[in-house]
Amino acid sequence: MKKLKLEIKSDSGSAVYFADIAVDRMEPSQTLPAKFARMLEKLLIPKKIKGKTVGIKMHFGGSIGYTTISPVFVRILVKALKNAGAKSVKAMDGNPMDGVPRGYTREVLECDVVSCFGTDGKYLYKEKIGFKTLDEALFGGEAVDCDFFIDLAHIKGHGDCGFGGALKNIGMGVVTGETRGKIHKLEGGIIYSKDKCIFCLKCVKECKNKAVRTDKTNRQVSIFFHNCTYCQHCVMICPSKALVMEDRRFEDFSEGMALVTSKFLKRFTQENILFINFLTNITVYCDCWGMSTASLVPDIGILASDDIVAIETASLDMIKTEDLLPKGLPTGRKLLEGSHLFEKIHAKDPYLMIRCLKRLHGGSEEYRITEIK
Repeated sequence: MKKLKLEIKSDSGSAVYFADIAVDRMEPSQTLPAKFARMLEKLLIPKKIKGKTVGIKMHFGGSIGYTTISPVFVRILVKALKNAGAKSVKAMDGNPMDGVPRGYTREVLECDVVSCFGTDGKYLYKEKIGFKTLDEALFGGEAVDCDFFIDLAHIKGHGDCGFGGALKNIGMGVVTGETRGKIHKLEGGIIYSKDKCIFCLKCVKECKNKAVRTDKTNRQVSIFFHNCTYCQHCVMICPSKALVMEDRRFEDFSEGMALVTSKFLKRFTQENILFINFLTNITVYCDCWGMSTASLVPDIGILASDDIVAIETASLDMIKTEDLLPKGLPTGRKLLEGSHLFEKIHAKDPYLMIRCLKRLHGGSEEYRITEIK
């Protein structure tokens, strides 16, 4: 297996630990789970963990999706936390039942598996945001009230965010559906006029990403922006000009995501938070689709850091356009313009949210890699 050539941004940047999926020898001790366990021994020392309640925020996926983080790794993480003296450990996402088909159960993980929002969905904390239409955010109480928070993220492409990682796992993951809707509303995009629409459905046929949806009862269409890459083919083919492109506001969306994430992070001191990014099964779209596709690039490994800006930057830097696998994109999908692979796919700069978060919360885009052998 080809070993990744490490890119070190700075000798003085934030520490980012890296476990390479490549093996030097065909021994269990050289595989990724074993390296992950050794990584956790360095990071989860009893001085930091003993006597604390620990929350692990992850994405449980949905339906028949199978490319989420393997429960093998979550189980290793739970064991490491218990060995370090954690008072209690909980794995969490929106709906615990979503995790059952992928093995995220108490019996498998050996910890409680809960909703971020409590059993009744009303265990919430409100934070004022005050950015345009994003007036406030509602955070899940299970995530807020733990003593030590672990952001366990699976890196992948994302139609709205450009990419999904540690930032998205908080900004979209520990907030209610109502808050997510307010964040999405910041983005803007394609405007639809029902009065002009002749319901010819040429826009639906032209959209290869299935972003244009139909409502036959009311004879109208709508844009599902999660899928939209803003290629404007639907706008150009519409004979009645019922679809027009407004000014794109991905900058507003990125700012909103960063604001919400920053508000959450400020509830924890740096010694009480850890970010772990899995760069495996990196697919074109998010795990929330409830389906899985072929990997965009070969598996890379696992990163960990207490600096969210550094780990997100390092994660993106390791994903190279030249490593794109032939079956990673849906048939007929072509790469667009852009500097990063995710930008070439989703037409959005994936680093923008990170820069916004750095300005609001701090952190370093410079990092130094410490490889776990």
